[in-house]
Amino acid sequence: MSRWVAVARVDEVPPGEGREVVAEDRIVALFNVDGTFYALDGVCPHQGGPLGQGQLCGTVVTCPWHGWQFDVRTGQHQINPTIVHITLPVKVEGDQVLVDIESDA
Repeated sequence: MSRWVAVARVDEVPPGEGREVVAEDRIVALFNVDGTFYALDGVCPHQGGPLGQGQLCGTVVTCPWHGWQFDVRTGQHQINPTIVHITLPVKVEGDQVLVDIESDA
């Protein structure tokens, strides 16, 4: 079952940037890669760093606390193939970016 929550306006997250947003009680890391939005669980699995505050380079975000890197499209850790972080479905309706907080892809 899906539960779509509006988390930002499209113009609030320019291409090449990310933001930490809150969807109900969940912290979400929202990214804009060349006009396509992606979302990860906002808490880094290493030690709880804020992924939405990390640096986005192409499709890879670097956690600002300890440098763990994830592909925002898939959640795949960039060094350890056994680590895949939680991704969330995203859609755009009008000028709103919505995240499905019930579906951990």
